[in-house]
Amino acid sequence: MKTEAGVMPPADHEELRHAFAVFSQASSQLSVVYRELQQQVTRLTEELALANGELQRELAAKEALSQQLGQLLTALPGGVVVLEHQNRISRVNPAAIRLLGEPLLGMLWQQIVRERLQPTSVTGEWLVGRKMQSAFCARRIYIESSVSEMTGESILLLHDMTEAYALREQNRRNQRLAAMGEMAAGLAHQLRTPLSTALLYAGHLSGDALNHEERKNFAVKTIERLHHLEHLIRNMLQFVKGGPVSAGHVALSALLRNLQQVMAPQVQQRNLRLVVQDNSRGVSLNVDHEALSNAVMNLLDNAVQVSPADGVITLVCEVTADKARLMVSDEGPGIDPDLHEQVFEPFFTTRTEGTGLGLAIVHNLIRSMHGEIRIDPAPGGGTCFTITLPRVMEGYGRN
Repeated sequence: MKTEAGVMPPADHEELRHAFAVFSQASSQLSVVYRELQQQVTRLTEELALANGELQRELAAKEALSQQLGQLLTALPGGVVVLEHQNRISRVNPAAIRLLGEPLLGMLWQQIVRERLQPTSVTGEWLVGRKMQSAFCARRIYIESSVSEMTGESILLLHDMTEAYALREQNRRNQRLAAMGEMAAGLAHQLRTPLSTALLYAGHLSGDALNHEERKNFAVKTIERLHHLEHLIRNMLQFVKGGPVSAGHVALSALLRNLQQVMAPQVQQRNLRLVVQDNSRGVSLNVDHEALSNAVMNLLDNAVQVSPADGVITLVCEVTADKARLMVSDEGPGIDPDLHEQVFEPFFTTRTEGTGLGLAIVHNLIRSMHGEIRIDPAPGGGTCFTITLPRVMEGYGRN
């Protein structure tokens, strides 16, 4: 069947309308997707702007921090030297340049040490300066190092110790001078009394009215005072010299027997009793025999001087797995606990006839043998001095 020209068939018209509907639906969907994409782009742009602003702020903060650290590094009074893996200097601050001189950058640290540093007796401290012929114009520095965990570089910190060392040495000199002055004053005080007494007795000896017995009595007293002066000076020299440092094989049982024999006349003369308890079990010590004997004898002599008539002095020796102890006890008036630390100081004494050096010498002797000495109240009154010494090594009489 024929249709009029320009008039579409109904079927084509329906297909065209369907096509427009599909196109319109697709266009709507594309519009929705486009709007969503626009929203996402807008959101991402805003987030990117925020992130970029935050990054800029962080970069600005890091740059400010870097500048502050740089200023701080420049202002540091101590030197800073950064070494690469080959110990080549990569960075320094002005203080390091002032201490070590130039050039520094690019040089090996070993070369700097060889040419500009000189070790001292103190670990970590160096003399730094230029070697000028036979002289060494230097400052004193202390060097400590650390390694960066991030880069593996070594960081050296240089501290100028010149002024501190000078003050330290000045303080040591002042302490030595003060100790010498105190010692000289104490010695003069100790010498004055026996010397004045000896001069008095010697003056009496020149008198014509003295008979033979009186002259002999004054001569004996003069000699006694002179012996006292000799004993004081000998103690003084021994204290200044310090205890012996040599060591030998010392059997404790033999030492106790010898001390008991030596002290017997003094103990009997003063009507005292010396009790020796030997619990050494044949142990020997690797110490100086004369030093240990003198130390214990000094303690026994002090005990004799302070003990009352008919008193008992006790000398006890005990041993443990690694220590040996010698204890000297008396029945005297005892020592005030507040004075326990002072009795080992030179020229300190609680007795009018004491030199004040005996216990100081004992303390030095025991310390020279790596031992200790302490004071405790004795049971029933009096004082107990305890000497503690390390036992000998295997193969030297240890049982």
